[in-house]
Amino acid sequence: MPQGDKSKYTDKQERKADHIAEGYEKKGVSEKEAERRAWATVNKDDGGGKQAGGSGRGKATGHPAAHKGGEKGGKASASRSAAERSASARKAAATRKRNAEHHAHH
Repeated sequence: MPQGDKSKYTDKQERKADHIAEGYEKKGVSEKEAERRAWATVNKDDGGGKQAGGSGRGKATGHPAAHKGGEKGGKASASRSAAERSASARKAAATRKRNAEHHAHH
């Protein structure tokens, strides 16, 4: 199968790639680069084309990359006490205030 041949991808994988590419284009990425990134993401998620003869491993077509974010953010704050989170929030607010004052003088 020549490089760039998309014949071994399922309809679902193609829809997924189109959707990802659209998101990149909205952010101002060129069409060609958006397409490249989209297929790279589909390959990362699914391990290649799923139809017979492709190099893909026969596993379900999930959305692993799309699910990482919530997991990562949740665990960090869940393991901290309310007082720790509150202190962190106060510190962040103070930093934002200090930065705002600093940038106002320039």
